[in-house]
Parts: sequence; C-alpha cells; structure tokens
Amino acid sequence: MSSRQTQPAFTRPALAPGLLGAVAMMAFIAVVDTDWFTIARYVVSILALIMCVFAGQAKQWWWIPPLLAIAVLWNPVLPLDLPLVAWQICHVVGAIVFVASGLLIKVHRVD
Repeated sequence: MSSRQTQPAFTRPALAPGLLGAVAMMAFIAVVDTDWFTIARYVVSILALIMCVFAGQAKQWWWIPPLLAIAVLWNPVLPLDLPLVAWQICHVVGAIVFVASGLLIKVHRVD
C-alpha cells in the first residue's frame, strides 16, 4: 500500500473569486442608490475580469461573454444609470453567473 494520496485531475481556480463575487453582488444590493455603489462597481468589475482570466486559462471561452457583460455593466469609469429594480435583478443574475462559473471553470492538472 502506498501512503501517497491521489491528486484530483483538475483544479477550480475561479471558485474563490466566484463565491466572493456572488457574496458581493448580494451584499451590494443594499447600496445601489448610495455613494457606496461606486466601491461596489470596482469590486464587482475587478472580480468579473479576474474570472475572465481564469475562463481563458481553462479554455472555457463561453464564460467570457457573461463575465465581460458583468464587468461592463458594473464598470465605475463609465457608469450606467439603471432603475433600482433593474439593478436588483442584475445583482441576482450576476450572483448566479459568478457561482456557476466559479463551480464549472476547471483547469486540468499537468503532473
């Protein structure tokens, strides 16, 4: 018998930023109409762009368009002005995209 443990065939590098992005999305629903929303825009946009890098590394290109859409919609440089209800819906949909992509973006190990 060997005491060596087997390594999984893949890693999920996008899991942590995906879960963090989802938590941020749900928390920032409360600050949509306040000055804090600018900080929320930075956090969400940066996390979405980080997720795009992981999707590219994993060669799972289909995740890049929805993540780029999040980065553009929440970008703090050219902010979009949407009604409160639209922002709330976008936050929930964005959180779902963050969790799904975080769970499904896999990079195969090379040993």
